[in-house]
Amino acid sequence: MTRIDDTFARLRTQGRKAFVTYMMASDPDEATALQIMRGLPEAGVDIIELGMPFTDPMADGPTIQAAGQRALAQGGSVTRTLAMLREFRKQDDTTPVVLMGYYNPIYARAGGVEQFLRDAKEAGVDGLIVVDLPPEEDEELCIPATRAGLDFIRLATPTTDDRRLPAVVRNISGFVYYVSVTGITGGAAANAAEVAPEVERIRSAANLPVVVGFGISTPEAAEQIARVADGCVVGSAIVKRIGEGRPVAEILDFVRDLAAGAHRG
Repeated sequence: MTRIDDTFARLRTQGRKAFVTYMMASDPDEATALQIMRGLPEAGVDIIELGMPFTDPMADGPTIQAAGQRALAQGGSVTRTLAMLREFRKQDDTTPVVLMGYYNPIYARAGGVEQFLRDAKEAGVDGLIVVDLPPEEDEELCIPATRAGLDFIRLATPTTDDRRLPAVVRNISGFVYYVSVTGITGGAAANAAEVAPEVERIRSAANLPVVVGFGISTPEAAEQIARVADGCVVGSAIVKRIGEGRPVAEILDFVRDLAAGAHRG
């Protein structure tokens, strides 16, 4: 049982859904990012997705692309992301943290995949979402990560048909991240009526919780999506406020409202 497994088990006994947030490491700077991250669990966040800054993202919309650029300008990197997590773990050893990003910074880092996995485990990482590694490349990172005790979480999308779905959910653990819209982060709003049958289809194939992200930016939307899924993810709406330089307390109040919506679901 990982922290992620424990969290979903606890939420099931409480009759609640998971509220997951995304933020970029080192954005807008390392001290502020750590302050925000430390405040997320108290604000009602069940799982934190922590972005690893990268120069050439593919799934990220303009808001998260801008966050990555701000982080890189501050010296953000995989190594600094892990250092931030180690600081977070000094005060919180229970909240699951999933690193989200791309394979290049992992592969190109000194020591490659093996060293990254050792460092990630030591820092307190619980899972990985690496969006540019398809199932055909599971030997690159997915299987080694699982052997290292980390959950490997993969995205399913509206274009993941029944022929493709078995490959997508093979070898993964923790949960499935369902992308609610065809597009990038921060785009069209998620539609609960359209999401519901897809969640059931994916849950049946994977036998894992299904968490829905993309297109969720209000407490009402979080509640609606949480009603039909095992949880929901909010990223761009939070990152947008970080980029606007809002006070940390205001950002966390916004997160608290989103969490209340998701937990009502």
